[in-house]
Amino acid sequence: MLPDASNLNRFYSETTVMPKKIPCWMLFALLTVVGFAAFLYGATSEGAGRAWQAYLINFLLWSAVAQGGLLFSVVMTTVGARWAGPLEGLSQAFAGFFPVSLLLFLLLFLGGSHVFPWMHDHHLHGKEIWLNVPFLFTRDSLGLGALYLLGAAYVYHALLLKLGPEPGGGGPLRSFFNRLRGDGPLDRERIAGRMKAIGIGYILAFALVLSLIGYDLVMAADPHWVSTLFGPYTFVKAFYVGLAGLIIFASVMHLQPDSGFRLAESQFHDVGKLFFAFCLVWADFFYVQLVVIWYGNIPEETAYVIERTVTAPWRTVAWTVLIICFVAPFFILLNRKVKSMPRFMIGLCSAAIAGIWLEHLLLLGSPLSHSALALPLGIGDLVISLGFLGLMLLAIRFFLREFPELGRVEGREAR
Repeated sequence: MLPDASNLNRFYSETTVMPKKIPCWMLFALLTVVGFAAFLYGATSEGAGRAWQAYLINFLLWSAVAQGGLLFSVVMTTVGARWAGPLEGLSQAFAGFFPVSLLLFLLLFLGGSHVFPWMHDHHLHGKEIWLNVPFLFTRDSLGLGALYLLGAAYVYHALLLKLGPEPGGGGPLRSFFNRLRGDGPLDRERIAGRMKAIGIGYILAFALVLSLIGYDLVMAADPHWVSTLFGPYTFVKAFYVGLAGLIIFASVMHLQPDSGFRLAESQFHDVGKLFFAFCLVWADFFYVQLVVIWYGNIPEETAYVIERTVTAPWRTVAWTVLIICFVAPFFILLNRKVKSMPRFMIGLCSAAIAGIWLEHLLLLGSPLSHSALALPLGIGDLVISLGFLGLMLLAIRFFLREFPELGRVEGREAR
């Protein structure tokens, strides 16, 4: 006699141990711990310069992703665009990385001798008035603080509109928000006006502060080379990688059946077109900066470009950056359908972010590593980068846990 099927199912369910799914936050925390352990190990060894180089590159990259990610929502609000929909909520969640970014910047002070080559240059010809550690950290800290406060104020007003008159309880951040909000009625029209004004302030601060960061932390690594276009190039690049990060985030949420987050095909297509547009803008700034130096043919300017585009090992990196960040996205995104394919866009945007990581290495590697024979890149750089990625994902996840409405569509929560 054959056993009953229900009994067999009960038997297997009682005797078979099913593997439990590891929570995302544990994976992110593991990446963070391993990455920063690798950094501490490198920073306390003979190769401390390499560890601090990876730290600086990753601080610049992931801070730019967060700053540019929030800028998407700010721009949509400022111009009155309505197509973005739930993308704006995810965009605002990038602000969760702002306090972490400011702390990471302050920790750069400990590695000043490794990340500021001009500290060992005794021929700055008057630039020491600008290039000195106390003044640099003062102005950059104030700039980042102002940018992040504007971003926080923008998100606060966005949450006022989204949560309505009864925001409810929650964790520590949500409780703090509830205390700030108070119990009085909301003037939604006035809040929307303030939000738009703060958004304009954030856009201006984004351009000014990102230009300052580009000058102080990247261009100043080679203090005898100057480009007035380097500031705009820096903030355009930040919006480019911010859009890439937002598309990856939205695509991952969209592909999870129980996330409660969905985008229409037209919305994927529209944000893909915006990403394509800033791929072109980034390449245009890259080209304009290069062609002016080539046309002028001034030795103190051309040396910077020749070292990074002609000599080994940087020539290979320069071509890799150009192909990954411009050539491949340009030809691939000409296809309309590709922009509406979440899985494909995850891969393409991830490659673009990796390409901008290499672009930072191209700009900073030569003056920081003092090596012209071998590429200063190894497994330690990858592990440290994964640690920064884990830290950013933890910050965004924490923010979404406190305010799940940012990832909610049609009354469902993002998880």
